[in-house]
Amino acid sequence: MTQRVSSDVAIIGAGPVGLFAVFQCGMLGLRCDVIDSLEAIGGQCTALYPEKPIYDIPGFPRVEAAALIAQLEAQAAPFTPRYHLAQTVESLTQEPGGGFRLETSRGNILHARAVIVAAGGGAFGPVRPPLEGLAEFEGRSVFYMVKRRQDFTGKRIVIAGGGDSAVDWALSLENVAKSVNVVHRRDKFRAAPENLAQLHVLASSGRVVLNIPYQLQSLEGKDGQIEKIGIISTEGNIQYLEADILLPFFGLNAAPGPILQWGLSMEKNRIAINPVTAETSVSGIYAVGDIVSYEHKLKLILTGFAEAAQAAHTIYARLNPGQALHTEYSTTRGIPSLPVKDGKVS
Repeated sequence: MTQRVSSDVAIIGAGPVGLFAVFQCGMLGLRCDVIDSLEAIGGQCTALYPEKPIYDIPGFPRVEAAALIAQLEAQAAPFTPRYHLAQTVESLTQEPGGGFRLETSRGNILHARAVIVAAGGGAFGPVRPPLEGLAEFEGRSVFYMVKRRQDFTGKRIVIAGGGDSAVDWALSLENVAKSVNVVHRRDKFRAAPENLAQLHVLASSGRVVLNIPYQLQSLEGKDGQIEKIGIISTEGNIQYLEADILLPFFGLNAAPGPILQWGLSMEKNRIAINPVTAETSVSGIYAVGDIVSYEHKLKLILTGFAEAAQAAHTIYARLNPGQALHTEYSTTRGIPSLPVKDGKVS
């Protein structure tokens, strides 16, 4: 079912910087819609390294990526953002009299008075294995990311891939799943040495089965539910694994995609902005985080946080011309409430 909604700010990208932009806008009384190509918020922190520690977030000597996203989601929650996930912004056009019209790949229409692009490296999508009938199982028994470990309790899981995500989730799910099989086309993994050591300990005890060197060959099942997964060795030997869940972790594809068609000034597939205002070459469209380019730009999450704050304040001034904004510290102001009409945040 398609939607048609309106808000003050449309934020393209639900990674850490996009989530912090929701908070910054909310502190200024601006309502946000958030669009992301992935099926869960968090961007790469959720999709690629949820259990990896991050050490350069102010106030956190160490924080796992998933925990950081959970905190940012909670920080934004008082401002009730609407999340539009598993869809990309296909078109972005200016409307007569100001504002913008965004249409997503699911046919949803969003109207916003300003836009913040927080798309990281661009629109992300999983690298899908070339398996016949794959689409039938996607979202039901084939998943490209793990939202909640408990969803896989008692399941027979096959994890395909040899990078950090595959190894991390094999370690994490082993103690809740009925069984965990790892399928990798090489006998060498590309993951942190300490995690690989743990994986081999689990394999030695039989708690995780390593199928190497093997590749995925086929899926068997019905009504979207996997029953068996065929794998083939480099020598052509075929075997079948009984399974309920397939988790292919072959990485993400990232590309600017439709962003290139929006008339924004670009520098090597990055959006050029004024670092003082975070505004792009199109008035009313702002960009923050890894997607932006300017002299001496630091590609750090904390830099994106600062850009998000600057963009929010610039947008407030744009949408409220002539209205002074008296800056207050959050310690004295607290969390403001957005206006409510008919029982809903307006």
